[in-house]
Amino acid sequence: MDHTTNVVMSVSTVTGDTVRNMKGEDLGRIEEVMIDLDSGRIAYAVLSAGGLLGKGDRFYAIPWNALSVDLEQREFILDVDKERLERAPGFDEDNWPLMADRQWGETIHGYYGRKPYWDGAAATRDHS
Repeated sequence: MDHTTNVVMSVSTVTGDTVRNMKGEDLGRIEEVMIDLDSGRIAYAVLSAGGLLGKGDRFYAIPWNALSVDLEQREFILDVDKERLERAPGFDEDNWPLMADRQWGETIHGYYGRKPYWDGAAATRDHS
């Protein structure tokens, strides 16, 4: 993708999109997109993975700045091995974390090697 091009999409457009890693392995799909209403920024994509026909899925909050997009394939790329994702802090559909909790958020961002989105240094998305 040409990172000099701005892309604006509706949340409903990305919901359900596939997430793959750099090896091309299917990691899951985007279930939800979480928006920080105070800042107006996208905070997390909620990735669902591991279930069968939508049952028993495990959910993972992925920092938005940890994802890149492949517009040609219409999918997102997350640079983690499948095994690392499986060990990531996750939750089930009945026990969502309080995503506004900054301490929880720092743990999640740290796990994926990203600065929290509310940190001024992370204000611009890393496209490297």
